[in-house]
Amino acid sequence: MAIRGIALATLLATVASCGALGGTEQAPSSSNANASGGPVEKSKITLGVLPILDVASVHVAIKQGFFKAEGLEVELKVIQGGAAAIPGLVNKELDFSFGNWVSFFAAQSKDAAKSVDGIKLISDGYQAKPDMFLILANGDSAIKTPADLAGKTIAINTFKNIAELTAKATLEAANVDVKTVKFKEMPFPDMQAAVQNKTVDAAFMVEPFITRAQRAAGQIKVLDAASGPTDNIPIAGYATSGAFAKENPKTVAAFQRAMAKGQAAATDRPTVEPLLVEYAKVDKETAGLVHFGAFPTTLDATRLQRVVQLMVRYEMMDKELDVKPMLIQPSGS
Repeated sequence: MAIRGIALATLLATVASCGALGGTEQAPSSSNANASGGPVEKSKITLGVLPILDVASVHVAIKQGFFKAEGLEVELKVIQGGAAAIPGLVNKELDFSFGNWVSFFAAQSKDAAKSVDGIKLISDGYQAKPDMFLILANGDSAIKTPADLAGKTIAINTFKNIAELTAKATLEAANVDVKTVKFKEMPFPDMQAAVQNKTVDAAFMVEPFITRAQRAAGQIKVLDAASGPTDNIPIAGYATSGAFAKENPKTVAAFQRAMAKGQAAATDRPTVEPLLVEYAKVDKETAGLVHFGAFPTTLDATRLQRVVQLMVRYEMMDKELDVKPMLIQPSGS
């Protein structure tokens, strides 16, 4: 991946405007028929994604024809974060979207998607493992430990999301007063340069940007935000609106089947690494070094409820939300 994050962001925007990262891998299906033998209500769907490792399963599913086998043609639209998914679903610019659980739960608790019958969660996406959710600083910076982040500015991709939640939880666990920390919003591709030029003191990064920043700029790990109180925390998944789900149940079911195969296949590094080179624009060496999280194949309400409990603790939600009514379980689950 190029050193200059801003240049990468420009490239990503250009690719996105041409119709999507990876979206051209799959030829349009000649029929609406899917693997189950029944037609889908909407054969061409728009899916919101980010240029990060977390959505590798989508690109695997496109590349290996899992969507096509279900009668679906996927157009990918690049978004900045989970918070951007909500207006996309509400305005019907997106049929489905990847997003972090915090953004989806916050939107549901505030009735932000009430006009489209709320947010419905249809597929798990990503779960934390060590070293794939890191706060990085320059190697020559005075910031070496979590305690050094007190009073500093940290870049995150969007406010009040899984990054801010896990950062606060792990900073507090390290005895840092989180009220002294300032978060600055910016896209992931811009963070490496922002740390280098001291626009921010540190940045909350995900893969493949972590490995790129470490290799190309010598940036160092200050805090693993998926440790201690956030160890193995669910990170993100895929959602649609209640209205879309009601009007297109066969399309949703077809999407779930394709994603289940994609999630399972994404656990294979040799399958994912060349796709990272394509859609995240990293070099082959960086792709071979990134730290993988987990790609769950089932929606587990108990596991997701843990995120809500942390949100209440860190005042991202006024009262606890029951996630079960938000879930649309795949047929046979």
